[in-house]
Amino acid sequence: MMRFDYYKRHARTRLALLAGLVLLPLASVAQDDAWGDDPWASENVSPWSWYGFVEGAAGVRTDENPLIDEDMPLGELRLQVEGEYQGDGATWDFKLDGIADGVEDDFTGNVREAKVSFTLGERTDVRAGRQILTWGTGDLVFLNDLFPKDWVSFLSGRDREYLKAPSDAIRTSWFGDNVNVDLAVLPFREPDVYIDGTRLSYWNPRAGRRVAAPPKLRTTEPARTVENSEAALRVYGMAGDQEWAVYGYRGFAGQPEAVDTDTGRPTFARLDSLGASLRGPLGDALYNLEFAYHNAPDDPDGDDPRVPNDELRFLTGYEREAFTNFNVGVQYYLEWMQDYDAFRETYPFATDERPEEKRHVVTLRLTWRLMRDNLVLGLMNFHSPNEEDSFIRPTVEYRITDQLYFNTGANLFEGQSPATFYGQFEPDSSVYARLRYNF
Repeated sequence: MMRFDYYKRHARTRLALLAGLVLLPLASVAQDDAWGDDPWASENVSPWSWYGFVEGAAGVRTDENPLIDEDMPLGELRLQVEGEYQGDGATWDFKLDGIADGVEDDFTGNVREAKVSFTLGERTDVRAGRQILTWGTGDLVFLNDLFPKDWVSFLSGRDREYLKAPSDAIRTSWFGDNVNVDLAVLPFREPDVYIDGTRLSYWNPRAGRRVAAPPKLRTTEPARTVENSEAALRVYGMAGDQEWAVYGYRGFAGQPEAVDTDTGRPTFARLDSLGASLRGPLGDALYNLEFAYHNAPDDPDGDDPRVPNDELRFLTGYEREAFTNFNVGVQYYLEWMQDYDAFRETYPFATDERPEEKRHVVTLRLTWRLMRDNLVLGLMNFHSPNEEDSFIRPTVEYRITDQLYFNTGANLFEGQSPATFYGQFEPDSSVYARLRYNF
């Protein structure tokens, strides 16, 4: 159970820090508002704008996980302060989080955004600094979006926005008459926030069972050198009412699925990717198609069990409004290992837990907006028919006032085998609730 005595002893300090962080931007806003009755106010408008939220969140497992003593994968008080400074030639954006974490008994800070945006000429925009990068057409399914993800946040009950982790990057966008180009360069490799056993257990093929911290998963990180920098490219445009895009990526996999030969620890394999997508209207609905080829340059023949195999990924989706304010979206997703024969012959662990050549996943999203959009009921279901596992995410969002929001939901996992992607998290199924005040 959570160490409530510890949390109680430090609650006043944490709340004081959070209150100070809240009052600082509010005081700045109040000072700006003081000019409201001044006829010369337009000459004294601050170039700064501040906003953010305070949120309390808690989640509890629906069943006991014998590997983790803590019953709550989520228990925190979070403050986010977001600021924007409009300069003469550039815009500066900041987004800072302060978290009083009752699960890990810690108070931490996180810079989610600290970037500058400016233009070069009439056709080029540049964003440099810490930022969230994303593209692609999938709904919670990623083929060509190989930017960092925070899977711990997503699977433990935090807001969906925290699935996308920040990167230190330079993103340059060029806008042509018919073709546009995005180039994102990450000077230092940015991995996913992966499951390390502290909040959620996971399947360890070497041990042949689920494991959890302590000890938490330790990895070998590639050197932070220019040679290990990452780059992602998107070329896109419109053909009539159809949106097309071509993608390229060179860097590293976000998950530690390779093995370092020197230390024997998990590490991050080199990854090259090439893909494309198409999206547009189809009758009274919307469709999307996307594919990507993930190439492992360190294992061209696919016979090295320490390196992930080459993989083809394919996605097709369809979304429409079934009736007023009720949307239905379905997707089919395929992961296809390309050198499976070589992988099968060299697989070093138990053969009955060996991944299959193809992994099929079907998703269903239902969204129902009620009470003038003040109440939103949602359901997202992931199901793999060949691996026989599922991930179900029911959600309820209720806007109490313009500033106060309540969210509740669940992360429910089920699988016939603990070695499958969703099945490994079955003991970590949980329900959660969040209350947020925006300012």
